Amino acid sequence: MISPLDGVKVVEFAGLGPGPFAAMLLADAGADVIRIERPTGPVDGGALTRGRPWIGLDLKSPDGLATARRLVAAADVLIEGFRPGVMERLGLGPTDCLAGNPGLVYGRMTGWGQDGPRAGQAGHDINYLGLTGALRSIARRGEDPVPPLNLVADYGGGGMLLVHGVLLALLERRTSGRGQVVDAAMVDGVSLLMTGVWSRAAQGRWPGEPGTNDLDTGAPFYDVYRTADDRYMAVGSIEPQFWSRLLRTLQIDPADVPDQWDRERWPEMKKVVAAAFRTRTRAEWTTVFDALDACVTPVLTMGEAADDAHLSARDTLLRTADGPQPAAAPRLSRTPPRVRTAEPLDDALLRWRLRDPATEPS
Repeated sequence: MISPLDGVKVVEFAGLGPGPFAAMLLADAGADVIRIERPTGPVDGGALTRGRPWIGLDLKSPDGLATARRLVAAADVLIEGFRPGVMERLGLGPTDCLAGNPGLVYGRMTGWGQDGPRAGQAGHDINYLGLTGALRSIARRGEDPVPPLNLVADYGGGGMLLVHGVLLALLERRTSGRGQVVDAAMVDGVSLLMTGVWSRAAQGRWPGEPGTNDLDTGAPFYDVYRTADDRYMAVGSIEPQFWSRLLRTLQIDPADVPDQWDRERWPEMKKVVAAAFRTRTRAEWTTVFDALDACVTPVLTMGEAADDAHLSARDTLLRTADGPQPAAAPRLSRTPPRVRTAEPLDDALLRWRLRDPATEPS
């Protein structure tokens, strides 16, 4: 079966989090990815390293650097996630690589970006969330901010942003014949993901402190509620028809609660809804709400998600010898991405037809 990125060759300089995630997405879509690791070999990255062979190279040695340059000279895409200046000091920066391979798409993944006062600083997901206003926005009223794992900056605002940029550059190359540098910064990606919140704030629809607005647990119709068995239900009954249906199902008389958008009385309404959810178990509420549309679902653990009927029907999670892992996504009707087994490195290198950029014309 032909995949969307069949024939696209990618050199991945191994790193953590967003870089491997981006390379995984490209490999799932059919790209031919070779991962350059330290000479001692990889630290097991689990599913994040799936679908691609690796080669251990000492980039500070002449032989290791020469091999890396040969790979880059034959590639369509390069992915690296070092601090600004590291690749340049190795002689593998954009200027050097594009000189030998003008069609190369050079993907750079950093937290702060290639320029700016913080460009040279270390950081992690939580730091990029902190600087962009995202972290302070994720909190219940009067409580401390809650880091949303490392999903937002590392993966959503990082790895996915890098893949988006790489695909844009590959598409543009069809017209120009030239590669370019993709500067994917997690602070940019997180800010981009916050577009909806920035828009609400500009329109006066996000006036309150964290935990008092409609999508940050401030509203009674968008929150998590504890059940009789100390489990949880997720409520997203934003639209009036869903809010009305929620109240009826919880046996709450609409006449006994204020208007849905009476923000001053949201805390009062939340107590009423919370008390109603405490009267039944999660399983009982799931049965009730599965029979109607009200945007109410159970909150599952990861273990429970692996056995969920809907996720199982779609094969959203694959069963592997190492445990469940997410399947490739999104789904395309003719050329769907798929999780592939990494072929032997020797076979991949043979297909790349490596040349020596120091002795052969580009």
